[in-house]
Amino acid sequence: MELKWDVPLFRPWIPSKLPSLPLLLMLVLSLCLFSPTKCLDLDPDDKSSLLCFNSSVQDPNRSLATWVGSNCTNWTGISCENRTGRVVSVNLANMNLSGKVLPCLCNLSFLEYLDLSGNNFNGTIPTCFGSLASLKTIDLSHNSFSGVLPDNITRLGQLRELVLNGNRQLGGDLPWWIGNFSSNLEKLDLSSNSFNGEMPDSLFHLKSLRHLDLGDNYISGNVHEFYQSLEFLGLASNKLFGTLPCFSASTKSLTVLTLANNSLVGGIPTCIASLEALAHLNLSFNHLSYGISPRLVFTEKLLVLDLSFNDLSGPLPGKIAEATEKSGLVLLDLSHNRFSGKIPLKITELKSLQALFLSHNLLTGEIPARIGNLTYLQVVDLSYNSLSGSIPLDIVGCFQLLALILNNNNLSGEIQPELDALDSLKILDVSHNKISGEIPLTLAGLKSLEVVDLSSNNLSGTLNDAITKWLNLKYLSLAHNKFSGNLPSWLFTFEAIQVIDFSGNKFSGFIPDGNFNISFRSNNGNSVRDPKVPFISVKSIEIKVSAMVIDTSELSFTFKVSSMVGIDLSDNLLRGEIPNVLFEVEGLEYLNLSYNYLDGQLPSLEKMWNLRALDLSHNSLSGQIPGNISTLKDLILLNLSYNSFSGSVPVNQGYRRFPGAFTGNPDLCVESSGEGCERGSPPAEPGKTFEEVEGPILVWVFCVSAFVSFYLGVVGLFCSARARSYILQKKV
Repeated sequence: MELKWDVPLFRPWIPSKLPSLPLLLMLVLSLCLFSPTKCLDLDPDDKSSLLCFNSSVQDPNRSLATWVGSNCTNWTGISCENRTGRVVSVNLANMNLSGKVLPCLCNLSFLEYLDLSGNNFNGTIPTCFGSLASLKTIDLSHNSFSGVLPDNITRLGQLRELVLNGNRQLGGDLPWWIGNFSSNLEKLDLSSNSFNGEMPDSLFHLKSLRHLDLGDNYISGNVHEFYQSLEFLGLASNKLFGTLPCFSASTKSLTVLTLANNSLVGGIPTCIASLEALAHLNLSFNHLSYGISPRLVFTEKLLVLDLSFNDLSGPLPGKIAEATEKSGLVLLDLSHNRFSGKIPLKITELKSLQALFLSHNLLTGEIPARIGNLTYLQVVDLSYNSLSGSIPLDIVGCFQLLALILNNNNLSGEIQPELDALDSLKILDVSHNKISGEIPLTLAGLKSLEVVDLSSNNLSGTLNDAITKWLNLKYLSLAHNKFSGNLPSWLFTFEAIQVIDFSGNKFSGFIPDGNFNISFRSNNGNSVRDPKVPFISVKSIEIKVSAMVIDTSELSFTFKVSSMVGIDLSDNLLRGEIPNVLFEVEGLEYLNLSYNYLDGQLPSLEKMWNLRALDLSHNSLSGQIPGNISTLKDLILLNLSYNSFSGSVPVNQGYRRFPGAFTGNPDLCVESSGEGCERGSPPAEPGKTFEEVEGPILVWVFCVSAFVSFYLGVVGLFCSARARSYILQKKV
């Protein structure tokens, strides 16, 4: 019961036994008298221990500036026992604290709850923690602790939760005692650390255990049956092998099961479908094989099913899970397997489905027209199959669709004007198909588009102004089609554009001259690339999908485009001079204008600080080669071959690291050390390009090399009081 103490605004002075005591102090004393929890004094010894601990802590946000005086309720993150003032809880989570944890914290002998998570504490975990006999919860997750788990932890017989995940330097052999030191242990989370060895047998028999997460370590051994009623089991990203057990002891309790990224073999046993409470199953990135039994049908409680990156074969299951109008699968990922045959109509009955990944299989036939029944669908990826027919018009029924990825199939027909109904669409990729016709004017309604890839089809016609309505465009590829006509004046004016690829068409006329937007001018620090990876032209789109099972079965979709910043207009019929402004774009990383009919002189390249590759070969450019390029430190490929350049190229201007770059310029003198001048000579075989002559780069270097990252927040469920989290990664 809480006592309420009302203090009047005005009170006449009444003489008392303490005539010299100020009124304010009297009120404070009265408040403490009637509501003691408001003025609970810290135990002096515990206060000293906390101040000692604080002396080694860096606190840039001054979160612990309240640690003054003796009133426990004023001390941030500290809770005290009501009668004695002894500290029972220290919760300093996510305060941007750093430093070492001094042993004086272990003098808090009545401590029951310790949470230092989400900071940057370092060093080893103090061995004296074992002396805190009253501890029920330790959470040191997401810090920088290192070393091994101290054996003194075995003295914590009352411990219910031990959470140490996210300390990459913390590891060593998984302690043999980890499963038998506390008969009260309910949650053990050692994920995202560096533990190795096998799981001790005691861990499989600890009856109190409900939540076990050892994911993202180096744990090896065979996957065993667990003999307790687990609710959460995370063993992903380890070195586990063997076949999948049934987890029979957890039939009614297990809600999350993740064994992704291990070396499991064999088939998927039908007994897995007997897990009645299962909401999240991830078996991706293993070596599972064989077909999926028709008897493997999960309950409607299953929200996330990921079997991707295995060796599963046979037809897609006709029915994989029960479904109702309001419950059922939200994310289904069967990609990167060897499933064959047609897409079953039963998939279109999963009314709650919001993300469908069937890419990289051997699927044939047409896309079911009934896919339009999936009105909650936000992401569909059917790429890298052998699907035929046209894009079904009924897909407009998926009016919430954000990503439509159908590339690398045998789809034909035309892009239907009615697709403008998908006005939330952000990603449209139908590249590498047999789609023909023109880009409909109605697609101007797709104003949310950010990534558009229509490359390698049979599309034709001129560019219409519908594209100008895609104001958020970041990536646009129309490469290897049959487009013609002049390049429009608005080509380089998109505010967020990072990649434009119009190569391999029949565009003619001049390259538009004008102001380039800020994205081309500065890369905004978003370019993500591995300097060790060869700069080749293979188009690759990386999709990173994260799914978090939290409170409701709701999918939130976000993504980020992190790509090379570049322009590719190669293999067209362009003529005239290259606009000077194009060589003043500081953020540009690659430029390919090869195989055109461009003429004129080449301006200075010195302002293109981020330039990594430049191909102007097979044109009619003339004049002298620009001056010193030694300042272009990132430049790894230069091809100016088969033009009409003249004059000389001094040996000391940085061009020597590009042998063969000037082939086919007979009037050009390329100086070499001590050997005078070398004239541009023809290649060994007429018609060979620079890339083929050089050997290591086998295909065009300047086709778009883009990395698109999509971050998909999926989807949740509170089957228990705890949140469930899950991360997938996939490549298209």
